[in-house]
Amino acid sequence: MSLRVIFMGTPDFSVPTLMEIVGQGWDVVACYSQPPRKAGRGMELKKTPVHEAAESLGIPVFTPTSLKSEEEQERFRSFDADVAVVVAYGLLLPKAILDAPEHGCLNGHASMLPRWRGAAPINRAIMAGDKETAIQVMRMEEGLDTGPVCMSETVAITENMTAGELHDRLSTLGGDVMVRALSALSRGGLGEVAQAEEGVTYAKKLEKSETRIDWSQPAQAVHNHIRGLSPFPGAWCEMPLGSKMERVKVLRSALAEGQGEAGTVLVAEGDTLTIACGEGAVKLVQVQRAGKRAAPAEEFLRGANLKAGTTVS
Repeated sequence: MSLRVIFMGTPDFSVPTLMEIVGQGWDVVACYSQPPRKAGRGMELKKTPVHEAAESLGIPVFTPTSLKSEEEQERFRSFDADVAVVVAYGLLLPKAILDAPEHGCLNGHASMLPRWRGAAPINRAIMAGDKETAIQVMRMEEGLDTGPVCMSETVAITENMTAGELHDRLSTLGGDVMVRALSALSRGGLGEVAQAEEGVTYAKKLEKSETRIDWSQPAQAVHNHIRGLSPFPGAWCEMPLGSKMERVKVLRSALAEGQGEAGTVLVAEGDTLTIACGEGAVKLVQVQRAGKRAAPAEEFLRGANLKAGTTVS
């Protein structure tokens, strides 16, 4: 059975799923994305990655600020879609939208539900020190990521993996899992498994207030914090560079040997920049000074004049 699909997504994470659906020959009759927003130095309106991808494929794109009006809901129904595929769309879907396609709405979600329901599952999984996560296809309900899981693919989170690396892995895998789900749906063989009632956690949106590194935490927690926020928004600290304290983003780190008062520079020579934590120490592998490009520790140290025994905060 051929399926008429509405695709709903916004960031670059969603694009591989859209491309895979189209590449597999499914009929994408419309695409919904967040409205263009001002960005860049000129503050010009910029279309979302999904918007641009859909236009390049000749798919009509719609960018309502809400789907609550009868007018928007009637337009959605007019596409006579068999199913809607939703990947990081960013707008609440009212019941009228959820019920409009014959087979409802399928959501591509980047966690092992019911763990990390919500906005930032990739970052939160790494920040919490999780060893694995998943990309899952879920049948959407009115609750926040509460629907039954239809298909799942587990991904290991390695010791030094950053949120950016996990994002890219899950984004690519998401397209593959979703087209398998659509194939099963078209054959009438897409199963569902209700989420467990235990183990529910929420991946709340990242706040600027939580990006500063707390060196009083154990080294493992500091390392998880750094890689969970890399490359965006980026964990940071202040370092005594020249005559003033300067904000420095830390994009890559590794656990290191050493002990000292939290925030003390233990080693700052060659390619090694090691900072003491509340327990243990962390080696800073890649950092970025304000207004400069990201650089390995060796390059950063050549221009930083940072000495062992100094304190970062």
